Amino acid sequence: MSFSFAIRPATPADVPVIFQLIQALAAYEKLSHAVTGTEEALRQHLFGDRPYAEVLLAHTATEVIGYALFFATYSTFLTRPGLWLEDLFVLPTYRRQGVGTALLKALARLACDRDYGRIEWSVLDWNRRAIQFYERLGATVLPDWRIYRLSGEALTTLGSAQEIG
Repeated sequence: MSFSFAIRPATPADVPVIFQLIQALAAYEKLSHAVTGTEEALRQHLFGDRPYAEVLLAHTATEVIGYALFFATYSTFLTRPGLWLEDLFVLPTYRRQGVGTALLKALARLACDRDYGRIEWSVLDWNRRAIQFYERLGATVLPDWRIYRLSGEALTTLGSAQEIG
């Protein structure tokens, strides 16, 4: 299939389709049960008074076909900001046709334009296609690092602790 597509920043009008793509990503990752957010929360967090993340969309003339959701981080070792890629997703029909590569190239350009020191993300260990894709682009896995998470009751318990230290 040969087609043309473009990459552009998301607008508030795109929130419903972004949320649909998030749900499609969760289904692909077998994590649909973990999607507990709402379109309204997404709208507020992307376009409210204090935006927490940004989105680039890949689209044809008639539909949005993929997205990259990302936000700024900071490296104390580099003393430079970086970019955390939270989601990269392309609809199955459009995979292996350069859409994911185009989204990552757009992110790399954006990171360079902003003088960021790096782009980082995580990938599920079973997703061999994604791992191979990222490695073809020059990304490397960080073998000595593990991602930790505080959420739910553990976050609430720690956050409500009275004493400090």
